Amino acid sequence: MNLATVILAAGKGTRMKSKTPKVLHNICGSTMLSYVIDAADGAGVKKIIVVVGYGADWVAREVEGRAQVAHQAEQLGTAHALMQAGPFLSDFKGQLIVLCGDTPLIEASTISGLINSHRNAGSMATVLTAEMENPAGYGRIVRDNQGNVVKIIEQKDATPEEKQIREVNTGVYCFEADGLFKALNQLTPNNAQGEYYLTDIIERYVGEGRQVGAVTIENPVEITGINDRVQMAEVERYMRGRILKDLMLSGVTVVDPPSTFIDRRAKVGRDTVIHPFTIIEGDTVVGEDCIIGPGSRLINAVVGDGVSIQNSVVIETSMEEGCSIGPFSHLRPGNVLGRGVRVGNFSEVKKSVIGDGSKVPHLSYVGDAAIGKNVNIGAGTITCNYDGRYKWPTRIDDDVFIGSNTNLVAPLEIGAGAVTGAGSTITRDVPAGALAVERSKQKVIPDWRRRCKNKKD
Repeated sequence: MNLATVILAAGKGTRMKSKTPKVLHNICGSTMLSYVIDAADGAGVKKIIVVVGYGADWVAREVEGRAQVAHQAEQLGTAHALMQAGPFLSDFKGQLIVLCGDTPLIEASTISGLINSHRNAGSMATVLTAEMENPAGYGRIVRDNQGNVVKIIEQKDATPEEKQIREVNTGVYCFEADGLFKALNQLTPNNAQGEYYLTDIIERYVGEGRQVGAVTIENPVEITGINDRVQMAEVERYMRGRILKDLMLSGVTVVDPPSTFIDRRAKVGRDTVIHPFTIIEGDTVVGEDCIIGPGSRLINAVVGDGVSIQNSVVIETSMEEGCSIGPFSHLRPGNVLGRGVRVGNFSEVKKSVIGDGSKVPHLSYVGDAAIGKNVNIGAGTITCNYDGRYKWPTRIDDDVFIGSNTNLVAPLEIGAGAVTGAGSTITRDVPAGALAVERSKQKVIPDWRRRCKNKKD
């Protein structure tokens, strides 16, 4: 198929009240613009041009490698925006689809249906329309007595009778590229806004006797545009519901969808149960038969089968099957956990490798460490990895037992099978199989309470 698309994304989005260009705000982990590009790609469109204006450099970085960028220095209307893509399409022959960068719910199937209808009818232009209960703010589709499209009238230019029309313009079109840009150059800004309207090309084509068609979208929600953060939240709620529905239909149990937040790129295996107040973000991958939540947040994590994560934060960490995390654990970036690792209550782990079957059960900090298999880290243990200038590593070999409240002052190596006594501060390497104890001798002072009382008297 000889297809191209131009995505209009030049506006600042003033009502967003943000430094960030509107189309770069996130919906369930992806920018609005990325959803539109994905939909075009899914419809078979490989030549994609994004028209940028406000925050042009930001938007260009977002689409790098996925689309070409055309610049609209002044925002003089939709027709003017489309004209900026002309140099990229000078030799293009085929169908050109115009999309809006702030409509992230648009589906690839909708774009494909528009293209097919356009081709089957042999039209020069086909507009995607929608029937709206409340059409306020949208351009209206004006038809003649035979039902043919006559023109599209913007609300500010519409008569009271035209404002009663419920069929509206979605801002999505399919054009024959041949002759389009020549016609665009002949438009004039004779309207209330003083802008070059793309909608005017429809009336022009009709007046020239060219075939103009219209396709009414089945689900009007798809063309919901986002102008402020209230609308963005509404679209995100809808998108989140769609993501959770797909997961549930694939075999994932979501106990309470309204309190569960999962990004579009995340993947979750079947028979996994996701409890309320769980957030799964980015490119997180969760295996099968897991229990996630309640109250957990996973960001770009890789989770094996049969893992339990309760009331914990897991960031850029990978773990193999059978691990148990939480409650109230914090796994910071850079961790690799083997099979059956246990990280428990109020423990923090950062940039560490923990071998199969090892445990950091509670109230401990492990950072910049390499821990072998079947190691037990006692409660209150701290790897003292930072000296104020540098981070130093700790190595703990297989089958080591670290007593409670041990301070491991890095750089340090604990040999296989070694033991540290509770309450020790270990500053030197411990050989394999040895016991290391570092604490002062206990003193007992008899009759302490009575003597203290007498002093007070």
